Amino acid sequence: MESDLEILAKTIYGEARGELNNFGLAPLIAVGNVVMNRFRKKFANSVADICLAPHQFSCWNHEDPNYEKIKNLDESATIFKTCLNVAKNLIEEKWPDLTDGCDHYHAKYVKPFWAAYRTPKRIFGNHLFYSLKSF
Repeated sequence: MESDLEILAKTIYGEARGELNNFGLAPLIAVGNVVMNRFRKKFANSVADICLAPHQFSCWNHEDPNYEKIKNLDESATIFKTCLNVAKNLIEEKWPDLTDGCDHYHAKYVKPFWAAYRTPKRIFGNHLFYSLKSF
């Protein structure tokens, strides 16, 4: 069974790896912040359970093209090592919450029902971040 660290790193990889070259680490950190905020807000009992919950992070949906990329991931790839470093620093609480408590996000090119009539709290790269649940 994979650890919280590995699952979080793979989630960051699946959700935001394409942001690194254009926008730096901030979008990767922000995606990880959402997972960690959900953990702090008791969405589930572990970081892995939050990441793997059905239909929460699209990269884990079997029909999503990123799912195959995660399953066939070369863990020695530089981009994955970067995601692993981001995940480690977030789990160890060494880096700040760039999202200011956000627990949801979506890519700019999708329009989820839950985002209707809501204003994003933060924007990093091509992702919009929202806080839907208070502590």
